[in-house]
Amino acid sequence: MGKIKFEDLPISEESKKAVADMGFEEPSPIQEKAIPLILEGKDVTGQAQTGTGKTAAFGIPAIEMIESENKKLQVIILCPTRELAIQASQEINKLSKYKEGLTILAVYGGQPIDRQIKALKRGVQIVIGTPGRVMDHMRRKTLRVDDVKMVVLDEADEMLDMGFREDIETIVQDMPEERQTILFSATMPKAILDLSRKYQEDPKLVKVVHKQLTVPNIEQKYLEVKESAKLEVLSRLIDMCNPKLSVVFCNTKKRVDEVVAQLQSRGYFADGLHGDMKQPQRDRVMNKFRNGTVEILVATDVAARGIDVDDVEAVFNYDLPQDEEYYVHRIGRTGRAGRAGAAYTFVAGKAIRKLKDIERYTKTKIKRREVPSISDVEEIKTSAFLQKVKDSIEEGHLGKYIDFIEKLLDEDYASIDVAAALLKMSMRQENKEEVEPLSDDIGDTGAEQGMVRLFINVGRNNKIQAKDVIGAIAGETGMAGKLIGKIDIYEKFTFVEVPKEYAKQVLNIMKNNTIKGKKINIEPANAR
Repeated sequence: MGKIKFEDLPISEESKKAVADMGFEEPSPIQEKAIPLILEGKDVTGQAQTGTGKTAAFGIPAIEMIESENKKLQVIILCPTRELAIQASQEINKLSKYKEGLTILAVYGGQPIDRQIKALKRGVQIVIGTPGRVMDHMRRKTLRVDDVKMVVLDEADEMLDMGFREDIETIVQDMPEERQTILFSATMPKAILDLSRKYQEDPKLVKVVHKQLTVPNIEQKYLEVKESAKLEVLSRLIDMCNPKLSVVFCNTKKRVDEVVAQLQSRGYFADGLHGDMKQPQRDRVMNKFRNGTVEILVATDVAARGIDVDDVEAVFNYDLPQDEEYYVHRIGRTGRAGRAGAAYTFVAGKAIRKLKDIERYTKTKIKRREVPSISDVEEIKTSAFLQKVKDSIEEGHLGKYIDFIEKLLDEDYASIDVAAALLKMSMRQENKEEVEPLSDDIGDTGAEQGMVRLFINVGRNNKIQAKDVIGAIAGETGMAGKLIGKIDIYEKFTFVEVPKEYAKQVLNIMKNNTIKGKKINIEPANAR
């Protein structure tokens, strides 16, 4: 049987045109199976992870069933994070490009609620939101559900993992009984099946089987590493493998911030990606990663779903993923487009059992690797350096350098000693901290021990608050906001303390920047 096209699906010409504009000809397997069932009005449980096209699988039928002349809310889509709510709303807006009289609104925390209330009062037919904010609007009666015909639970397993079960149940119970309930989840644990039994009527199960669970050219290893040694082991592996680009996976946002700060303090070009970051900030980090300004991206599973970069040479599971399927998503970030890739997983103690579950799920043997010693790292780096030496000899053009060496040999030094001394000096330079321990040139600024006090030429007169200073510095430099020390705000200027190891970075990045729209001047403070 030939592959069907969007043209063959029972959807409107407007939707077909919008899909064509997006460059899609054929529906993905989940779209092909789910769209006709949802259009028939059936409850559907879909098992599919991000990247399978599931947003369009429920988005197209949702758009099709909206009565444009009715300005009341008709579809509610729940997502686990604001990031995913924004992504879903952007895609559904594109899909509804030619549907006249349709209004879509994303509602999530971290955005002023007044703006959302105004939009809801004007009339919205599709709301895409996080459970907490949707409940908030329902409590305020700014979101009325009397005309809701469809409820979609997107990434339901993720919502349960994040503790939203009660919120979801409260929301769904308030919906009209005569409604369609669609549930999408990457995994189908008992809790999801319970939710389906409770709130769906004779649901049709639509499942997308993985064509390929793992990529054959990914070398998979695990290392037994205690919690306290993880950063040191990660640093050694990065030094030994020297990947062009790599992704480090952590299970929490807090852990991402910690690992980024620790890597940066060791001189690595690292930055973080997690659900609490605003979209412009996420885009900035991803652009830096794509162009190589950032070589190590530290991310949570949810945030990393948008990473689509071919040059990732290594993935490090700093924390063991909570779900076997997440392991597959993670390691799939490397070994793309026929390239080789490597995946290293850190485990300790009882976590080895979880690793065995992952092996069974992926039908792969993950081999044990010894933790590299400092001498292993030195040996690898020395070998790499000597290879560069050989390449340089092959290139030629050594004339003037030979003259310098010959002068040394004339002074009765042996050529082998000269070569060894040069190697020693070069490796010492290679191994020393790339980030200067700091700024002797900054001098004493009267800050607390280990901190540097900086002067900024904006203050209370500019309506500056401590949160604005923290937001600007953390947002632009990638430094965790909690690392920022004492902030003193005066009428026309502000003092802020930052850790010594970040001082130069903050000064360099912030000198041409703004706080609350006001261009600033930033410099080391004079000692008090």
